[in-house]
Amino acid sequence: MLRTPPQVTVLALPGTGSDADFAARAFGPAARAHGLAFQAVEPDPKAVVGSCRAALDAAAARGPVLAAGISLGAAIALDWAAEHPTAVVGVLTALPAWTGAETAACPAASSASVTAEQLRADGLEAVIARMRASSPAWLAEALTQSWRGQWPDLPAALDEAAGYAWPTLERLAGIEVPVAVVGAVDDPIHPIDIAREWAATLPSARLREITLAELGADPAILGHTGLAELTRTRAS
Repeated sequence: MLRTPPQVTVLALPGTGSDADFAARAFGPAARAHGLAFQAVEPDPKAVVGSCRAALDAAAARGPVLAAGISLGAAIALDWAAEHPTAVVGVLTALPAWTGAETAACPAASSASVTAEQLRADGLEAVIARMRASSPAWLAEALTQSWRGQWPDLPAALDEAAGYAWPTLERLAGIEVPVAVVGAVDDPIHPIDIAREWAATLPSARLREITLAELGADPAILGHTGLAELTRTRAS
């Protein structure tokens, strides 16, 4: 059992173009299993980063926070934790996509930029149709829901995500709070080497590696494995 007081709130942030529903499915079951309060954030597509940080600030005003995030949400959660070390008891980072502010070679940033361009050129439904034809069914369903929910502001949200400056090695090395890192070994958008780099650089971190098939079968694997590793980190 995670040795965290029950007044802690698990605050979950989705990834680029995703929504609160997927974040809730990813982290909610583990939070409930540990008896922790839970909130999944619905990002404002007009201000993705600002709305996520505002939700973290609001949760911290009520009590200690366990910040959790997927992809971009993981970076926002970790950056916020670095700036609010006394407000956070730990961070769950799932599928980190990059290290460092220069993201020209970041697959996730490139994908977001290209998708934004296609949306402006071809419209939402045409891009959704192409995405569904090339994506696993679980991902296609999740993105169809979130993309339609964020339209017509989705292109701007994707551009904002593409321009986000990811944590540097120096920032990672300075974060003292316990961190769990969950990476997928076969995810080209979120390279496993990045997850391994984060886990090796963060002073108090543990890594769990999964597959995309496992994630598709049950998104709650992110929360369950992340909290298990965070428990081990806090106990060590």
